[in-house]
Amino acid sequence: MKRYAPFGIDALLVIVFCAIGRRSHDEAVLAGLLKTAWPFGLGLILGWGLAVLVARSTRFDATALWPSGILIWAGTFVGGMVFRAISGQGVALSFMIVAASVLALFLLGWRAAIRALR
Repeated sequence: MKRYAPFGIDALLVIVFCAIGRRSHDEAVLAGLLKTAWPFGLGLILGWGLAVLVARSTRFDATALWPSGILIWAGTFVGGMVFRAISGQGVALSFMIVAASVLALFLLGWRAAIRALR
């Protein structure tokens, strides 16, 4: 169970990011959460796959900022934007800036906090 905790934390934070976004636009949070979250969820899976693939020759550390955290964040952001665009959801520049910033804060922030506490 312990080895899956970082993925669970990331998934929870992606859901929180999407819920905050829906709430900030006065949209029904629970009713449309899946519609908003699935592109970023797939992006998260891609980011994790990329991080595991890059680390295959070394010991994979899901809590490391580099390369795991950066790859997971980048995959979540880029994948989320690509899947949003494919599905006809908005990808305005202002949204991209906010999404990149908040996802970085969430996905890299907890990793930085763990490193600081160690």
